[in-house]
Amino acid sequence: MNPKVTQYILDKCNWTQELNLLRSVFMDLPVEETIKWGAPVYVHKGKNIVGLSAFKNYCGLWFFQGSFLVDKEKVLVNAQEGKTQAMRQWRFNQLDEINVELIKKYVLEAIKNSEEGKELKAKKNTKPLIIPKELQLELDKNDRLKETFNEFTLSKQREFTNYISEAKRVVTKEKRLEKIIPMILNGIGLYDKYKNC
Repeated sequence: MNPKVTQYILDKCNWTQELNLLRSVFMDLPVEETIKWGAPVYVHKGKNIVGLSAFKNYCGLWFFQGSFLVDKEKVLVNAQEGKTQAMRQWRFNQLDEINVELIKKYVLEAIKNSEEGKELKAKKNTKPLIIPKELQLELDKNDRLKETFNEFTLSKQREFTNYISEAKRVVTKEKRLEKIIPMILNGIGLYDKYKNC
């Protein structure tokens, strides 16, 4: 048992019981427990199989190549329709929704799929980053803001730029800009808060 995973579960105060029960599924399976992207991940022969996560309103499992699972029970969802192709999520809102034996079947199927080489590779977003003029004006005025913005990964920069660009009204763009400037200055990604307890 990885002590970092234990700490992750302890930190998720609202979901400790559920996460411990989900974790128990993996104890006798041929997977290695680790932390990736700040959350528990279970790996088989170097391939990510499933991740464990907790959010504000639910906890769940992320099957990295979940699109290949048969899903007879219809429990899997694409959490980001149009963005993720292979990944599927299984959400739980309370302890009694967690069926350990059923989860084990899904995980074993995912391991088998991995061994058979079933894998959908993520398509790289090769589009250039287009910074909306409202954000660009702020970056040009404030060197510290520009510097911290440039320290973010391209995907996090894209989240900020899309957040502004997707707003239709000028007032909405201004409100969104007011919201993200302190986040950028503090090195906080737009969606980081959803990864916490």
